[in-house]
Amino acid sequence: MSIRLRLTAWYTGILAVTLILFSASIYAFVRYNTYMEVKNRLEDQANRIKNSQSYSITQGLDLYLDPMQANRLEDAQLFVQIHNYTDGNTRYSQNLLSWNMKFPVPDAGSLSKIAGFKKVQLYNQSFLLYQLPITLDNNLIGLIQLAAYTGAEDKLMNRMSTVLLFGSIITILAASSLGLFLARKSMAPIGKVIEAANGIQTGNDLSVRIDYEGPNDEIGQLIGTVNNMLERTEGFYRELEEAYSTQRRFVSDASHELRTPLTTIRGNVDLLKRMWTQDEARRDPGEEERVRNFSLEAVSDIAAESERMSRLVNDMLSLARADAGQTLTKEPLLLAPVVEEVARRAQFLPRRAEWVQGDLQALEGVTVVGSKDYLQQMLFIFIENAFKYTEQGSVTIDAVQSAGQIGIRVADTGIGMDRSEVPHIFERFYRADPSRGVIQGTGLGLSIAKWIIDEHEGSVEVLTKRGEGTTFIIWLPTVFNALQE
Repeated sequence: MSIRLRLTAWYTGILAVTLILFSASIYAFVRYNTYMEVKNRLEDQANRIKNSQSYSITQGLDLYLDPMQANRLEDAQLFVQIHNYTDGNTRYSQNLLSWNMKFPVPDAGSLSKIAGFKKVQLYNQSFLLYQLPITLDNNLIGLIQLAAYTGAEDKLMNRMSTVLLFGSIITILAASSLGLFLARKSMAPIGKVIEAANGIQTGNDLSVRIDYEGPNDEIGQLIGTVNNMLERTEGFYRELEEAYSTQRRFVSDASHELRTPLTTIRGNVDLLKRMWTQDEARRDPGEEERVRNFSLEAVSDIAAESERMSRLVNDMLSLARADAGQTLTKEPLLLAPVVEEVARRAQFLPRRAEWVQGDLQALEGVTVVGSKDYLQQMLFIFIENAFKYTEQGSVTIDAVQSAGQIGIRVADTGIGMDRSEVPHIFERFYRADPSRGVIQGTGLGLSIAKWIIDEHEGSVEVLTKRGEGTTFIIWLPTVFNALQE
């Protein structure tokens, strides 16, 4: 059973119980007051008749009905019957004789069983009968029976019960129908939620949102939560697609980068194998030197490509550790000695450009929280990258300070790049089109450098122009006097 049907059933049941109790209360209240008025009249008139009787042992036990009193009772539509148990005589009011009716006289017994009210049906007519015993010296001598016709009251109560019954049934049916309509209308937004959830399950359009213009009640809050969930799910799905696309590109580029050195190594090994398996007797005397030179060149190529593959694998390992959430072990350290050591060692790197150590005074006394080895690796990546793309001119390193941060600037006068390429230079295996296949490299260095900068809660600024060079400014947060504290 659906929720709306259960809600309608609950509401209808509660309404039915409430209406039944309410109708029963009204019926009982009206019935009590209606018949209580008749009972009060009967009891009052019966006591008057009893008080009007005069009897004694000496005067005899003649019970009678005063004619004037009988006329008043007839005008009030009351029927009187007085029975004398001593002589068995019974006196009747005129209206009772006119109707040709007699009330049944009970046998003399206990007073408690005889006295009181009772319903009597005579000739299909309904009467409320009140019986009042007459006693003398605790002996039952007579019985006053006073009755009132209650046909009008009975019809009133029957009509009232019919009205209450059918009114309750009609009210319950109308309320249940209206309740079902309102439940369907109220639960209609839930159907949209189910439709959206099914859309997610079947992998359809995650950009769909549930339209709702109602109040901010529980359903409105639920729809708002579902819309937020859909938005987050769409974001996660988009990020997952981007990550999957990046992974595929990474695998493709890695395969391409590894295939080149492997092809070179395999070619040189096959060449050596053919050369050294050739029958020495069939060689010319002057061919030994040529075979030796070819062998040295092949071995050199194999060594160079092996070293290139080793660097590529190490870089990929570093990025894999970064993807796995590896964190660096950091400690407070003075930045000046770290950068000065890098500047000293950088002059021995393979290069064609001039190496210029600029003004590093801004580093004096500056302390950062970081890892010395990884900071030096990051700086060497930027410096090697600058040397790689600067055929002539210079590569300069210096430092600047700004707003609680220290900036290490590596500038070159190399080939530069277009501004449109800047957002992509830190992607893995990305290299500007003019350099791909011309300048040796794996395209992973800047990705590793960006990871190290992020781990140090820093940032990198890139200034470049095609044909005029590129400047990288690595900004790191500083902690002054940390070592002394």
